Order: sequence, then C-alpha cells, then structure tokens
Amino acid sequence: MKKIEAIIKPFKMDDVREALADIGITGMTVSEVKGFGRQKGHTELYRGAEYMVDFLPKVKIEIVVQTDDVDRCIDAIIETAQTGKIGDGKIFVTDIARVIRIRTGEENEDAI
Repeated sequence: MKKIEAIIKPFKMDDVREALADIGITGMTVSEVKGFGRQKGHTELYRGAEYMVDFLPKVKIEIVVQTDDVDRCIDAIIETAQTGKIGDGKIFVTDIARVIRIRTGEENEDAI
C-alpha cells in the first residue's frame, strides 16, 4: 500500500476529485494548507499599501491506495492539476506499513 500526498492549487481541487473518482478512488482526506516553494509568495495591494504574502494557499490531498493503483492516481492528478505555471504543486508517494479501520477492526487492504 502507498500513501499519495498531492499539494495543488485550490481552484483545481474539484477537477482532481472528479478525475480520481472516475478511476475508482472512493476516499481521500483534503486539507487547506499554506506554503511556498520556488514561487516565494507575492505582493498584494490593500488600501493603497503594498504587502508581502509569504505563504500561498494550497490544497493537500491524501490518499491511501493499493500499490497497483499508484501510477493511475498520479497520472489523474497531473492531468487535471497541471497548468504549466509555477506553483502547480508536488506529489509525494510513501509506503504504508499498516492500515486499521477503527469501526470494524479490518486491516490493510480490507480497511482501504
């Protein structure tokens, strides 16, 4: 099993969710996060004063899938989240040692 964490632009969330649903992903965790990479923030004008916005709003999607489904998930995320501009985000894939469904006690693949 693998955990896929994708950091994407907020306005792409609905498209990514639909693309993942189309390939059979039935569950995910989504968080509103802030951060920066190469974008390094930007300046904004508010009531005539310019100020620096260091952390940019992003959305973090977390999905745990069977190892066989990882490439399909990554492809779906890239195809729908990519704008070709700086700040499109990142995808991280890590190994999952154990999953337990709290309600039933099911473990690993049965708990996904």
